[in-house]
Amino acid sequence: MTPRKIVCTVTNDLNYDQRMIRICTSLSDAGYDVTLVGFKRKKSMPLTARPFKQVRLPIIVEQGKLMYAHYWFNLFFFLLFRKADAICAIDLDTILPVYYASRLLGKKRVYDAHEIFTELKEVISRPSVYKMWSWIGNHCVPHFKTGYTIGDCYAAHFKKLYGVDYGVVRNATILKPLQIPAKPERTILYQGWVNVGRCFEQLIPAMKQVDAKLIVCGEGNFYAQAVALAKEHGLEEKVIFKGYIPPAQLGEYTRSATVGITLFEDTSLSNRLSLANRFFDYMHAGVPQLCNKYAEYEVVNSRFEVACLVPDLTPDAIAAALNKLLTDNTYYNRLQQNCLAAREVYCWQEEEKKLVSTYKKLFNEL
Repeated sequence: MTPRKIVCTVTNDLNYDQRMIRICTSLSDAGYDVTLVGFKRKKSMPLTARPFKQVRLPIIVEQGKLMYAHYWFNLFFFLLFRKADAICAIDLDTILPVYYASRLLGKKRVYDAHEIFTELKEVISRPSVYKMWSWIGNHCVPHFKTGYTIGDCYAAHFKKLYGVDYGVVRNATILKPLQIPAKPERTILYQGWVNVGRCFEQLIPAMKQVDAKLIVCGEGNFYAQAVALAKEHGLEEKVIFKGYIPPAQLGEYTRSATVGITLFEDTSLSNRLSLANRFFDYMHAGVPQLCNKYAEYEVVNSRFEVACLVPDLTPDAIAAALNKLLTDNTYYNRLQQNCLAAREVYCWQEEEKKLVSTYKKLFNEL
């Protein structure tokens, strides 16, 4: 029998999207013919070979409304002429072309809700932008009856906002054998998007009180400001910016870290209800972390204490929590051992079962 064809759509250049690499690999391993579509930037590196197809569409600008307009236009016509049994929109930023292409073609559609997009700080702080994304969400999401999201809090929010019942597929890391390396140098690691709302305004000045280096792996819309903050506080030698790091190399940074950082400002509902990829990446590397005292993290931490949860995001509070992790060996070792137990439960091998089941139900294969 010919494999069912699934097309997944994102707004990035594919190489660094660990979440979608996991999802598309699992669907491919389950016997589906998967294509992941993104866009090509001027500085995009060659695509890394994967067990699924990858397509980059050209864009004429790399940010702003013109980027979306051009990418949506290209994506819509790409989807019209691409054979597919189901098309999956990842977040609101690709849902519009997916919705109209799937309607015209009579194809099944799926919504992968990685964010509460209308509640991102960079959206809610700009009324016209908020109005646009809210209209897109209200116009499209109720027509995506099949979908999944990253946590119970997000699922409840989508039920309330759009009347849809979505399952939960956490962004858990693939469980692999782990040998914790020697760590002669104490380092604190932030990995992920360097975006507005990720607490760099508090974390960077906090480092003046902490005897360790902060390594930042990633880029984003706050990258230049974060670099400037480090310079402003005289921390150029203590806060090291690495930019984008390929996933395989990023794992080495994670395993070598002493402490991980998972912090979001309490400025949006999307942040307060989040359950970030990096939370599981640190856990799987046996790395205790500093984390917000938000609902999803409290649930995991109540079962396996893997993080120091902080309700106060001032520089002094962050510094105090980091120093406790770095100097209290009994506390640190307890969290590290809990990471090793938790990774057996919160792993992609368990989450992918729910992902594959979603598509089997969509195609009436169960």
